[in-house]
Amino acid sequence: MLTLVDVIEALTNSRPAMSLPVITEAAIDSRQVIPGSLFVAIMGERVDGHDFVADAFQRGASFALIQRDLAGGFQTLDLRHAPAPDSLVQLAEAPLCLRVDDTQAALQQISRLWRRKLELRVIGITGSVGKSTTKEVIAEVLSQRFRTLKNPGNLNNEIGLPLTMLRLGSGYEYAVLEMGFYVPGEIAFLCDLALPQIGVVTNIGTVHAERAGSQEAIAQGKAELVQALPPSPEGVAILNYDDPWVRPMAEKTRARVFFYGLDPACHLWADHISGMGLEGIHFHLHYGRETLHVRVPMIGQHSVHTALRAAAVGLVEGLNWQEILDGLRAGHTQLRLVAVRSANGALLLDDTYNASPESTIAALNLLSEMEGRRVAVLGDMLELGPYERQGHELVGMRAASVADLLVTVGERGHMIAAAARQSGFRSAKVTELENTDQAIGFLAEHLTGKDVVLVKGSHGIRMDRIVSALEGES
Repeated sequence: MLTLVDVIEALTNSRPAMSLPVITEAAIDSRQVIPGSLFVAIMGERVDGHDFVADAFQRGASFALIQRDLAGGFQTLDLRHAPAPDSLVQLAEAPLCLRVDDTQAALQQISRLWRRKLELRVIGITGSVGKSTTKEVIAEVLSQRFRTLKNPGNLNNEIGLPLTMLRLGSGYEYAVLEMGFYVPGEIAFLCDLALPQIGVVTNIGTVHAERAGSQEAIAQGKAELVQALPPSPEGVAILNYDDPWVRPMAEKTRARVFFYGLDPACHLWADHISGMGLEGIHFHLHYGRETLHVRVPMIGQHSVHTALRAAAVGLVEGLNWQEILDGLRAGHTQLRLVAVRSANGALLLDDTYNASPESTIAALNLLSEMEGRRVAVLGDMLELGPYERQGHELVGMRAASVADLLVTVGERGHMIAAAARQSGFRSAKVTELENTDQAIGFLAEHLTGKDVVLVKGSHGIRMDRIVSALEGES
């Protein structure tokens, strides 16, 4: 287990020759502290974690990383200038503050050293759409045989990933780590911390194009994962053959390449795909001369790619088909799309976590599998940069072929509505609204118990309020 000795070694390059307390895990939110943990006081734009050190200690934290002086007279070990003398460490008792120049950099430094002390396999996952669900399913598959850790929620950045890594102990055999991308070099940095041996790339879309600049820049950023992998046979790059941006990444890696997709040219491929709405999907899975008929509880035909990724990881790591299929069928796999009933009985497909053109079209494809009057409630998709108009228009075109009623929310929603009309959708079946309050009022008046309603949009415009309000109607 991680101890204070390891922390001091990581921050000073000097390892005290003594036994010091175990650190249970690390946290940056004092409300999430557990006894024996390390609280990392991050100085954010809106909140300064140093203001919550006392609360963290009160909740059971043993240690705190700090980068400025604190009121309250906390015992402090200054690690900025020289290795900590063993005698000083020996006198120090929890609660104890560890003074460093930069707490975020110190957190990363600790996680980097800790990773290099552990013998385990790390799977890194990146892509524009489907990272989190892929992480969940891969972890389910590997957990059929191995003790496996995954990063919880969306802790996939330069702070969240190190926090996850500090939860690793010698008992873990695998870590499944989602890696987010916003700017060039970010995934390369995360790979330097985590040292993945397996890299999984889902797809390359237009999400975050506003910051990255172009789809080509996004592809280059995601390719940093496969470039960081060790050479074959230890390293394996699991790539989406169906994505024209992902397939060429095979030329950028020293690792063994394993293609998955819907093309027989892949190492692992699927066909005869059928969606059964909320009951899951059925497909034929092909690997070499083997063909399996598979039914899994994943929602939407697009989920076959998620199943293929998880099965690919299982295959390259030596799992048998029974273990792989049991993992794919695990009923407690976390999905972001949630089906709930409104107060009047309408079925609400709540996919409001976030939105991109790719994920919205996938959600519309699921809606097309449902029985009843299909209502698409679609909000603005943010951070698309130069692809903003094209992305919203593509969604509008697909909505026109799926929905019986289209409701758009927000300024960019007008682009969706216009494209739907241009694709032949009747104007009488399109309603354009400016905000979620208007959408709540309209839907409360017009929905019936026979409707299936997809609600989707970027998190920034809070489409989740629509679902909450319709669920709680009196």
